[in-house]
Amino acid sequence: MGDMEAAMPFTAETKVSDIALSGSQNRQVLEQAKVDFCCGGGQSLHQACAHSGVTAGEILSRLRENAACVVPGEENWQAAPLAEITRHIREKHHRYVRQAVPRVYALLEKVIAAHGANHTELAPIAVLFQEVGREMIQHMQKEEQILFPYIDALERAADENAPIEPPFFQSVRNPIAAMMKEHDAAGALVKQIRGLSGGYLVPEDVCASYAALYKELKEFEADLHEHVHLENNVLFPRAVELESAAA
Repeated sequence: MGDMEAAMPFTAETKVSDIALSGSQNRQVLEQAKVDFCCGGGQSLHQACAHSGVTAGEILSRLRENAACVVPGEENWQAAPLAEITRHIREKHHRYVRQAVPRVYALLEKVIAAHGANHTELAPIAVLFQEVGREMIQHMQKEEQILFPYIDALERAADENAPIEPPFFQSVRNPIAAMMKEHDAAGALVKQIRGLSGGYLVPEDVCASYAALYKELKEFEADLHEHVHLENNVLFPRAVELESAAA
């Protein structure tokens, strides 16, 4: 992001999504503070901190420290073509999920076999992860087969000043609402996993595979947050705006 975005003045009443949109360094501050910037992006920072272990003042202080730092070459998705965003989501986040789900579940089975008797939190974590993995695979298929092609076609029609055939779902708002509801469900599942794992805190009496498992689960949650942020806070609002302008 540019200097202007990085230096935006934030307050306790700033929407969390606006902070998330200002750059990856600021999203990392929210992530580390366990502030929901994807599904809960519409809340003010003050409201979001009510469910976090830090105050709005502490987060604002960390954001001020970031203000002088600019990440070189960071993509400004607010200005990128929508087709570039949908491609990025497919190639980065969707590919990651498809690779991570079987890998993490196999690791879960291995760790449960070795430590399940002494660490009873592992079995429910496995159930939750299997559920979120299944839901995400189905979710991504719907995006790739229905929503993303329509968004790409909508943008092409706008660029060419050409009409677009009305979709069977009537408006892009309808599949977007369904996708956002599924984002909320996936976010709730990984939040339960984080809670059961004690914030991915590795016990002292376990093997390296256990530590690797928690590292993978933490990375899965972080990728989900970035993935959902890019859709909820960037792609979807821009697609709705584009469709409204065309109408």
